[in-house]
Amino acid sequence: MRKKSASSGSGRNSFRSVEEWKSALMTLPDNSFFELFRSVFGNIKTPFNKQRLLEDLVNLLSRKEIRKVIAAYINEQDHKIIAAVALLAEPAPGSLETFFSGELSYAELHALVVNLEERLIIYRFRDEGVLRLALNPVLEEVLAPFIADTRLLFPSSLLEGSTHTESGGINDGRYMAALFAFVQSEEELFKPETGAPFNGTLSRKIRKKVLDDGKKIFPGLDLEPAVMALLGLELFRAEGRSVLSCMEKIADYIDLSPMERQEYWAAAMYLCLNEGSGGDETFTSLPRGRLRMIASYIHRFMAHIEAGKRYPETTIRRLERLLEKGSGNTAAAWGSPLFDEPVQLPFEPFLSVLQEAGLLKKEGNFWSAGMFPVCEDASGKSGPVIAMDSAFSIILYPEISFADALNLGTFCSVKKNSKDVRFELTRQSAVRGFDRGMSADAMLGLLDRLSDHRIDASLGWTLKEWESRYEGVSLHQGIVLTLAENHRYLAEAAPVASLIQRTLAPGVYLLSSGERLEAAAALRKAGVDIVAQPPLARAAHPHQKNSFPRLASPEGVFSPFGIPECNGGSASAAAASVVSIKENFHRLLDGMKLSKQEREELYARIERRLVLSEAQLESASLRYEKLEARFLDYPGKSSIAKQAVESGSLVEVSWPGPDGETRRVIGAAQALEKKDGDSILVLRDTNGEEEEMIRIPLGKISLLKRIKQSIFGG
Repeated sequence: MRKKSASSGSGRNSFRSVEEWKSALMTLPDNSFFELFRSVFGNIKTPFNKQRLLEDLVNLLSRKEIRKVIAAYINEQDHKIIAAVALLAEPAPGSLETFFSGELSYAELHALVVNLEERLIIYRFRDEGVLRLALNPVLEEVLAPFIADTRLLFPSSLLEGSTHTESGGINDGRYMAALFAFVQSEEELFKPETGAPFNGTLSRKIRKKVLDDGKKIFPGLDLEPAVMALLGLELFRAEGRSVLSCMEKIADYIDLSPMERQEYWAAAMYLCLNEGSGGDETFTSLPRGRLRMIASYIHRFMAHIEAGKRYPETTIRRLERLLEKGSGNTAAAWGSPLFDEPVQLPFEPFLSVLQEAGLLKKEGNFWSAGMFPVCEDASGKSGPVIAMDSAFSIILYPEISFADALNLGTFCSVKKNSKDVRFELTRQSAVRGFDRGMSADAMLGLLDRLSDHRIDASLGWTLKEWESRYEGVSLHQGIVLTLAENHRYLAEAAPVASLIQRTLAPGVYLLSSGERLEAAAALRKAGVDIVAQPPLARAAHPHQKNSFPRLASPEGVFSPFGIPECNGGSASAAAASVVSIKENFHRLLDGMKLSKQEREELYARIERRLVLSEAQLESASLRYEKLEARFLDYPGKSSIAKQAVESGSLVEVSWPGPDGETRRVIGAAQALEKKDGDSILVLRDTNGEEEEMIRIPLGKISLLKRIKQSIFGG
């Protein structure tokens, strides 16, 4: 069982016990162990006692003046590494590299981590065979403020201008309601069915005319996956070439917050586009467990995207990776598993559906949260939420509730080519409302309430007249035709008579047609312009209440943006004191009687921030190790190159380019070749996306610097 102490600054368990840290040092090879302690204490008296040396080291690192220097030395890059090691909960080096991809190359990150190891801030240990990075628990008080402040890892900036603009996208409840109305208004949404059954459905494609009309009404929305999402969420079900509303599920969908509706919508879009078996031609329900898991994943992601801020893609990528780390069995960074199994959503498709759903928007290289109009409860507000700009044309205000907008869409059509969200009441749309059981009185009552009693008087008369005519001719699927007494002459009309298979009763006829659309077309040819088509009577299916569970995040889950007040620890605030500390050590070094090599070694230690006190300079145990050579120091460059090749070390190389610019690369030394009297250093460049071999003549190199390897191995 791992034991960790709680960090007072971060509020998380970021440190192992001091005994575990000591154990990691005790298991070092003797040469590495004593090299480390000589760099701290100078010459070590014999006989050696490792346990006593460890106690001396703890005492040194516990001194107030030493801790002050250690804290001052921590710069911005150090701060990032320290915060990331804590945030990722003792990551393997590869995980840290993935986290910083796009900002630091493998070689740059390696150099930073090794330097922090030399300074006794980070150490490595093996956990079930995996080498991991951890923070020194003796320095918990020093490191806690840096752990708590994760702003450097997740940079953001304020958006310019107002953040309360209307969205104009599908994340606006009015547009979502308009999409519902558009889909259910199409009598022939799909092309004629073709192909074999797929999971209980048939393969369908949306008609080109419908897609073209959809582009005019919903510019920027890909209609085909949008319809797939509606059917996948089971808000509609396919019925022949059209769709029918699933009112119980729609009622559950209405109960969600605007954000949660879009998160479920985005989850359905993702599944349809990326995990569907039938491609974009298949319309079927989605696995509910997977749908809820992805919706929860999106919900937790969006909980960290603040309105009014913009985020570079680096922040978005890191947040998504960190959230993915909190799934399955790798949830240490979040304190507890967020999901029963890994969610694993590829980054680019994940961002794409968030953008499609209006949850995120991209401007240049920055991402920000989509805008959601506050329009969830119009019932308690005074004033109209719609405007009747004519007797039959309706403008929806942003304040209208999603439920009311959906109810309007039940008996209204979407008006094309308008910047506003406009509905239109037509004879055909009213008939659709009658088919769904809505009376003329109910329609008038809704319009009267939403317009604040400002509807045209003629509207009521027209709706009542349409309702009366609707009740005169009813078409039932079975397929049964009923004709009122004053319409029974239609049974003799050629288009209708050819379809009558049997007269069941006066005015009641069984038709031979297999589709209601064909029968309705025959009636229209006979001169009937309103044909009732009420929904089929179906066996009652038990409705599982709460088809869309609320997406609340579990309490106590760590947030990477939760930044408590930090008392000191700022890298920028410590910059001035670092200069002062180094200048003091340099003055002391200038007054010491040393050889050139000894002076260079101590100077390098000061620059690497390894010297914490004057005593470390005065009693230093010097084993000269040349780590860098410049310009005309050809023997020095040759020696460093050979050492790097033999040890497989990373090196930093600078040399002048063809136009006088300085080129720089960090890579792994592979070989030292001879050519035309010069030695050629062969490097494996790890800075790019793909590894590349680079050959540089030693004579051209202006700086060759060997990067030390970790004393912990790996």
